[in-house]
Amino acid sequence: MTFHDVRFPANLSFGSMGGPERRTEIVTFANGHEERNTPWAQSRRRYDAGLGLRSLDDLEMVIAFFEARQGMLFAFRWKDWADFKSARASQPVTATDQVLGHGDSETAVFQLIKLYQSGGSSVTRPIRKPIEGTVRVAIDGSDLAAGWTLDAATGIVTFDAPPPTGATVTAGFEFDVPVRFDTDLIQVSMAGFAAGEIPKIPVIEVRL
Repeated sequence: MTFHDVRFPANLSFGSMGGPERRTEIVTFANGHEERNTPWAQSRRRYDAGLGLRSLDDLEMVIAFFEARQGMLFAFRWKDWADFKSARASQPVTATDQVLGHGDSETAVFQLIKLYQSGGSSVTRPIRKPIEGTVRVAIDGSDLAAGWTLDAATGIVTFDAPPPTGATVTAGFEFDVPVRFDTDLIQVSMAGFAAGEIPKIPVIEVRL
């Protein structure tokens, strides 16, 4: 996977527009009933990086970032300001935000995840790009300052010793979305930019 472990300037992604996209295949029968299926277990996020640009300096920064990634070739980190932490938007991150699993006295490796739940339905999203230094881990509600390590490139937490059988393993964290540019071309009219015309710079999530 061609991935650069560098984040798109967060102050520029703050003004962007985007969010999760699903793919649903619908077959409509003659009687009007439908059959709906999806080939995707996870959503895929799309953004427009151009909407965060406010000055010529911002534009220059994005062009430099685009060139360093060689257009669509190399993926990178992106902060989704609408969804970037394990806790609710108005709450601070805590070590009990998300349940990663339960101990069996054998398993020492756990993937960071985030649960999205509404009504009786839920979807679990693997978190592959946590922000190092923000991750907190707990066993049965007890915050652990040591005894575990994080692979920030994969979102995998490894305990020095497997959690005991039945113990609840939880974590809290901030995270980025792995993305790439969805274009090999950035077109900018300086006259248009000065007049407030913002270039479109599409960005799309990549599977890791």
